[in-house]
Amino acid sequence: MPAQRLGLKRSGVMTPNTLTPNTPNIAPRDLLDLAEGSHLRPYTVLGAHPARQAGVDGVRFAVWAPRAQAVAVVGDFNQWNGREHAMRLHTEAGVWVLFVPRLGVGDLYKFEITGGDGQRLALKADPYGLAAELRPATASRVAKLGPRKKLSPERVAANRTDAPISIYEVHPGSWRRNADGGFLNWDELADTLPAYAADLGFTHIELLPVSEHPFDGSWGYQALGLHAVSARFGSSAGLHRFVRTCHQLGLGVLLDWVPAHFPMDEHGPARFDGEALYEYSDPREGLHCDWGTLIYDFAKPQVRNFLVGNALYWLEQFGVDGLRVDAVASMLYRDYSRASGEWIPNAQGGRENLEAIGLLRQLNATLRQHAPGAMIVAEESSTFPGVSAPLEAGGLGFQFKWNMGWMNDTLQYMREDPVHRRWHHDKMTFGLVYAFSEHFVLALSHDEVVHGKGSMLGKMPGQDWQKFANLRAYYGFMWGHPGKKLLFMGQEFAQRSEWNHGTPLPWDLLQETPHQGVQKLVRDLNALYRQHPALHQLDGDAAGFAWLLSDQAELSVLAWLRRDKADAMMVVVCNFTPVPRDGFRLGVPAGARAWREALNTNAASYGGTGLGNSASSLVVQSIAAQAQAQSITLTLPPLATLFLVPQ
Repeated sequence: MPAQRLGLKRSGVMTPNTLTPNTPNIAPRDLLDLAEGSHLRPYTVLGAHPARQAGVDGVRFAVWAPRAQAVAVVGDFNQWNGREHAMRLHTEAGVWVLFVPRLGVGDLYKFEITGGDGQRLALKADPYGLAAELRPATASRVAKLGPRKKLSPERVAANRTDAPISIYEVHPGSWRRNADGGFLNWDELADTLPAYAADLGFTHIELLPVSEHPFDGSWGYQALGLHAVSARFGSSAGLHRFVRTCHQLGLGVLLDWVPAHFPMDEHGPARFDGEALYEYSDPREGLHCDWGTLIYDFAKPQVRNFLVGNALYWLEQFGVDGLRVDAVASMLYRDYSRASGEWIPNAQGGRENLEAIGLLRQLNATLRQHAPGAMIVAEESSTFPGVSAPLEAGGLGFQFKWNMGWMNDTLQYMREDPVHRRWHHDKMTFGLVYAFSEHFVLALSHDEVVHGKGSMLGKMPGQDWQKFANLRAYYGFMWGHPGKKLLFMGQEFAQRSEWNHGTPLPWDLLQETPHQGVQKLVRDLNALYRQHPALHQLDGDAAGFAWLLSDQAELSVLAWLRRDKADAMMVVVCNFTPVPRDGFRLGVPAGARAWREALNTNAASYGGTGLGNSASSLVVQSIAAQAQAQSITLTLPPLATLFLVPQ
């Protein structure tokens, strides 16, 4: 069928064009914006949308395939026969369109595409499809957009950099399972997960990617249906209800979002119109060596439009609180995980991917304007400067960055037998050298408990009591350290085995006292963290932190001060040896007559020995210690962290 031509001008004027009854009349401005890659919400035009034309209900299909020779819509409605519903091309936008009467929500479809060389491709799912079949089936499913949502003032305030943010990271496919081993749907998750996370005092739930993906073992990080809620967990309406339940309980919802790469499955965007369209054509740019996936062409305006529009889609359509952008480091560098000669320098001869940097800045600028208050977090593992710096200051504009260096250093320290920790003391202090260079999230994520890395409990040295004591002390160290918090599911009760995405968490462990104790500790740490602004308000400001004791490597003891904007104080003390220290003198700042123990990770209720200072007030004495004019004496329990507040 010959392509129709549509003349476009910046004024939005369309040259005369005769439309057949089955050719949807897409607004000229929409077509122009799609052609330029500047459409704010391309998902409202492209894809499959219920519509009414010439008094008949049906579905308008639109797909970007500029180099295709022909495109047809196929589905159950035409026995998957590409001769029945040929689409028409708006040439200047590269968009093929067709209205099919008497179709509606729930109908399955794909696109039959003939490439520019005349070869018919495998049937393609819709990159803008709003729903999909359950794997291993791969068709797209007609769905309907809902009204756009905005965050409430309360949710905006809860996402601020000075707010207490403690995130419970969840893989919805393995948090719990049905009795028959199947996935819980969104309503079943809503009945249990939000209440559980809220009871433990977390402020946000972060979901591993929920967009449609073909392979369970990718955990959602190799997505093909970027606009479709995975059919594993039910419909998009169920996700709406899940988010609403979380918000009713005071919990924010973050979604993991993956613009860094996509898999090569033939029904996906790979070589979508017979040539590289969504991906870079040169494998030195377009092949992700680590995962065997393809890299989006960040230089192409329409691809950038696809990605930025998709981010806005999740925020506006589902009202979630934010996105955690996956694998940002792999986007920023052209030589990421590549040997010399396997990558192409940028136009300036450097290793940075300037197009990806531009995309990330565009993403954050767009979301700041159109989804104000949303929390956009970068998983970024390099030393790239200014990831969470404002766009106006030349930064990438993220609100937070995961602190991967802190995680690697401190876990390396905790793996050491306590007798050797004196030689690795700097692993626990080095993070404060750069702690205020970004707005950080301290993340103990799913990546740290898979692929032979063991669970958090399994990383700890010693006999069982020492493993639990070490883990409790480490969690105390983390909650007292500057930076927002993130803990992957199962680690709040000290799962013994590493995470397995194919099975539910071992909830039966909560019948055992040590695991109950760790769970209670996490609940109490979250409560303390939320109740005391000194522990969260100045996370990104050096004025909120001061070392009291950082050089006692021989003793493996650390102590520091946290302050809030009103100068309220909290002292955190860690003893990372199994040796209790009675009468330990610690210098403290002026301003209090006495201190009391607000939390002790060695408390008997957490599974510890109970040794500590809860029974007495720690009276300030005019005895200088550690560069302070006054001090207190206290008992340091073995393998424990103490939180002290002034009386």
